[in-house]
Amino acid sequence: MNESHSVGRISNPTCVKIGLEHCLDELPAILCGASFGLLMNQASVDGCLRYACDLLAAAYPGQLKVLFSPQHGLWGEEQANMIESAHGRYEPLGLPIYSLYSETRRPTDEMLRGLDCLVVDLQDVGTRVYTFVWTVQQCLIACAAAGVSVVILDRPNPLGGQIVEGLMLDPEFRSFVGGWPTPLRHGLTLGELAVLMNHEQQIGATVEVVLMTGWRRDMLWADTGRVWIWPSPNMPRVETTLLYPGMVLLEGTNLSEGRGTTLPFEVAGAPWIDSERLLGELHRFNHPGLALRPIRFVPTFEKWRGERCGGVAFHAIDPFAVRSVATAVALLAAIRKLYPREFVWLPPPYEYETMKPPIDILFGSPRLRERLEDALPITPHEIGELTAFDQADWQRRTASCRLY
Repeated sequence: MNESHSVGRISNPTCVKIGLEHCLDELPAILCGASFGLLMNQASVDGCLRYACDLLAAAYPGQLKVLFSPQHGLWGEEQANMIESAHGRYEPLGLPIYSLYSETRRPTDEMLRGLDCLVVDLQDVGTRVYTFVWTVQQCLIACAAAGVSVVILDRPNPLGGQIVEGLMLDPEFRSFVGGWPTPLRHGLTLGELAVLMNHEQQIGATVEVVLMTGWRRDMLWADTGRVWIWPSPNMPRVETTLLYPGMVLLEGTNLSEGRGTTLPFEVAGAPWIDSERLLGELHRFNHPGLALRPIRFVPTFEKWRGERCGGVAFHAIDPFAVRSVATAVALLAAIRKLYPREFVWLPPPYEYETMKPPIDILFGSPRLRERLEDALPITPHEIGELTAFDQADWQRRTASCRLY
């Protein structure tokens, strides 16, 4: 990850300047003379695709002491759901790497010993069901207890900062894919989420956010002018992030959500599905911004590995109009109606929750599962009711932490 391995001839024509780049150009006072750790992965790059650890080590000689990695590891090698990453060493800088998706998901006192500050530079995807933000939550708690400051180098929310989608997480269904009441698509940056959690949970951490410039809440990723680097193995394209807030619900079922294909979360199916029949049922519902296409595919790993699956591909033709949560609920309702014997909810464990059904912690409530277990067909109006939440209250709760 050192600079000799970077593509140094790439210029930086981006219209959005991220927190990492500001941290290099205008050294924050909080880091002056401080020993610090860095939570990052292989998507933590600047506009020239150079890694944050190499850049910060050069900018702050001798001050970067340790690296931390989130789920999937520093290099994004591991797959999902409790496939843990080992601790390691980053040889170019001679630094230890502590995995925060291992026997612990919170930095220990030993990991933080000798640090004045923990710097966080992670690319989030704008969805509650993504563990990076909850790793940051655990870091805030540990750093508050240890007297270590936290600096968030902010990055764009690829889904923008205006559109939100439900459901709001019921506090009784908190987990490592939902550690605080937030909607599935929340419309905040990682820095804003950190400020929100620190305030509402009264964590008491010292938090400083190095802001972006040029980013507006009406921007999707394509508007930022930045290169998309996949932050996790099944987020290969920025288009994936548009479908993910809803299609991640399929992880709580025996349907393939496309893992093991080149289009995870953009295709869905199972061996017992007739693609055309499913598409006909889905046409009962509106799917704004999306074009649906009947397909067949063979996953190379995960659910239905090596088996031919019938299903549907989802194409975002109007990204601003896409509302993937409602579409995913319609998909589950259609398959439950057409294939009541074959379709099942998966049992726990899921992301370290061993008692509650995975679909309940994914959706944030048992309401979806309980409604679809009813034999009565669901209506488009009911889907709206199932996914609704108090958006005005969310706006009120987040008003003071909106930094842009």
